[in-house]
Amino acid sequence: MNYGSIKKTDIANGVGVRVSLFVSGCTHHCKECFNPETWNFEYGEAFTEEVEEELLAALKPGHIHGLTLLGGEPMEPDNQRALVPFLRKVKEQFPNKTIWCYTGYTLESDLWGIVADDLGRRGRARCEVTDEFLGMLDILVDGEFIIEQKDIRLKFRGSSNQRILDMKESVKGKKAVLAEEFL
Repeated sequence: MNYGSIKKTDIANGVGVRVSLFVSGCTHHCKECFNPETWNFEYGEAFTEEVEEELLAALKPGHIHGLTLLGGEPMEPDNQRALVPFLRKVKEQFPNKTIWCYTGYTLESDLWGIVADDLGRRGRARCEVTDEFLGMLDILVDGEFIIEQKDIRLKFRGSSNQRILDMKESVKGKKAVLAEEFL
């Protein structure tokens, strides 16, 4: 997996001061995407063990609330496979820090595969590590960015179709649960 950039003090992509990793690779190609260079899976630098160590060191300070994964698309199956071992380390070393993930995929149809999307597809981003990945998240912001639904008044999302999901509750009930504090 490659990544496009790292922000070590990000206040725009989740609650508090966060470390944000922008992964490379995205098949959504949303109209007016803010980060189209990351559509290319080869964009940026390799996500190496040294990069993981850099991120873990950046997460250490007490003022850092957690990690945010964006892109590109963290939930592309190849990216999930690369990120899960890293997320295990984050959870082990920092159990009280939150993990947020932004995805253009939809939880029920694309990641769980329990319902079909508008085109009749099920689980198109689901792979052998998806459930573990989702189980390590605190918040998932799901849904493609849709320029016609853009609303700059929304907290932590760009368009009104996107949802901010409480993943602990969603995983527990196998049902999407909105994070009430962001409604």
